[in-house]
Amino acid sequence: MTDRHRPLADVVLPCLNEAAALPWVLERIPPGWRAIVVDNGSTDSSAELAASLGAHVVGQPVRGFGAACAAGLRAATAPLACFCDCDASLDPGLLPSLAQPVFDGEADLVLGRRRPTTHGAWPMHARLANRELARLIRRRTGLRLHDLGPMRVARREALLDLDLTDRRSGYPLQMVVRAADAGWRVREVDVPYYPRAGRSKVTGTWRGTWYAVRDMRAVLSEPPRSPAGALR
Repeated sequence: MTDRHRPLADVVLPCLNEAAALPWVLERIPPGWRAIVVDNGSTDSSAELAASLGAHVVGQPVRGFGAACAAGLRAATAPLACFCDCDASLDPGLLPSLAQPVFDGEADLVLGRRRPTTHGAWPMHARLANRELARLIRRRTGLRLHDLGPMRVARREALLDLDLTDRRSGYPLQMVVRAADAGWRVREVDVPYYPRAGRSKVTGTWRGTWYAVRDMRAVLSEPPRSPAGALR
């Protein structure tokens, strides 16, 4: 802990009906870090379960991945803000390895590059969409990324300065694009990617993937911003 009242890092966990995965996820939160579970309208008692397991629970009735992430970021108080899916596909115990380059001043935003542990962990249509997205990111920002990974770490105040506005599937991409516009140093770190618990709300279907790609194309069409979110 950095002091008696503030954790070293907050881990934002957007949550929509993830009761099956929550125990596995929350027991892997690093010691001294705080889990912020953002309940996005669950009907399976996810919020009650998360609270019973010691997480700080925030309610966000407005549906949308970006809406949940934004609510979690607003609730965060630690110097570092981390994001991780709440479906047991990613191990939050690995977050310190992503956070170290930020702590050391070597990077401003670190993304977890997903490495599937099994063939079924990452559906082919989702991989193809991700590959195309990486190509579009390179063309728009110059960043040579391989994955728009949902596991990520940055300094909380710097993230707030980016003034992210997307409240749907484009939120993770908007974070990367605006970080690039602000001159941030963006790095990828390999992380294992496991089969998720339950069905994905986004990449589990072709339709969900299509909507995500549509939201992300809208973000990519935004004009470059002045570096108002540049790190000071």
